Amino acid sequence: MSNGGNEPGSRALALQPVIDLNNAKEQLRFRCREVGPDALSDLEIITLLLVPLYRWEHAKTIAQRLLTEFQSLPELLNAPRHRLLEFPGVGPVLADTLSAIRQCIVRSARAEITERRILDCWSEVIDYIQATMGYLEIEQFRCLFLNKKHGVIADEVMQEGTVDHTPVYPREVMRRALILQASALILVHNHPSGDPTPSRTDIELTAQLVDIAKPLGIEINDHIIVARGLAVSFKGMNLL
Repeated sequence: MSNGGNEPGSRALALQPVIDLNNAKEQLRFRCREVGPDALSDLEIITLLLVPLYRWEHAKTIAQRLLTEFQSLPELLNAPRHRLLEFPGVGPVLADTLSAIRQCIVRSARAEITERRILDCWSEVIDYIQATMGYLEIEQFRCLFLNKKHGVIADEVMQEGTVDHTPVYPREVMRRALILQASALILVHNHPSGDPTPSRTDIELTAQLVDIAKPLGIEINDHIIVARGLAVSFKGMNLL
């Protein structure tokens, strides 16, 4: 027996929004919902992000210019705030939004490796390192401190430098490892140049750290260099 429009299904149907598929903005939103965001291009994703902040035509124009300037979505999300604010049409609200999105990515990646054995989530470790420092404009040296089960105790930036150099003090690294009672370390740094190939200095520093760590019963598990989406492992290159 029908109760008219009072059935739950009828109410749900009545609340469905009407999609105007002749409207480009609605088409994009519809595809994102129904087909999934994976089906959208980087340009469409950026445009969808800008729609709440700008009129549709303005959002499309700024999205295209941003993608042309920064070349890819990762480069855009990792762009320094000062560069974003120098770009025509980008104000503090958009710069803050992009920074917040990047921080969401970093925190999600960090959660994937926290309290897990490194060897059980190696690809997630690389993703986290890339998200955290792969696109920095200056070199940064950090350490992942591990316990006896190779779980992450701490992730700390030990030193920051210039565009092509970071001073590293091995004894300070070991002192911090002893304070944290770490059994192993993963050394990490970035090359802003975009080339992750280890330099002679990188190789010599790693050897020095291994020599200091060994008598202390601390293992250097690996040294990873990241550079704009690329990564190399000293262990994978038989340098460790």
